[in-house]
Amino acid sequence: MNITEKQLEKLRGFVTAINQGQTQIGGLEVQKHGLLHQVSQIQAELQGFQKDLEDEYGKISINIQDGSYEPIAEEETTFEDLKKV
Repeated sequence: MNITEKQLEKLRGFVTAINQGQTQIGGLEVQKHGLLHQVSQIQAELQGFQKDLEDEYGKISINIQDGSYEPIAEEETTFEDLKKV
């Protein structure tokens, strides 16, 4: 016994669609993996650049819209702070 040709074609269509979807998901995962590595590399480069800026200007807060900056006040440790530790 066999299912009808129309039913077989419909079944094949579902299987093909699922397989294509899985293939596309795999491709997207590969792209995602590459992008995650790229972002990680950019973050490492940013940290190095931030260190360079800190070496040149000290601890500052930079407005990335216009490049202006303000010094960041260093927190002073007091005797009271040490007692809390």
